[in-house]
Amino acid sequence: MAMALGGETGELLEIFQWLTPEESATVMSDPLKANKVREEIADVFAYLLRIADVLGIDLEQALLEKIEINGRKYPADRARGRADKYTQLGGLNRQCAP
Repeated sequence: MAMALGGETGELLEIFQWLTPEESATVMSDPLKANKVREEIADVFAYLLRIADVLGIDLEQALLEKIEINGRKYPADRARGRADKYTQLGGLNRQCAP
């Protein structure tokens, strides 16, 4: 199932692969592309839900925990507007993970 999820995310990425950022931002204004995006996102979501179910993962709880971890790793005052990894933000170390 994980490989199928990867394949479906690849199909979603393919829609955006050669688009400029501006074209990507307006992709949903084209009815044919919008439908394809919706279909691929639904496929990704279906596989993700199934994997979580099989593995006994509460997706909502996992997301809340990950948001908390990321908040410690990427404090807004140091990370906002930057694409640096948390180890490059200064003053942070690997102890941020759970």
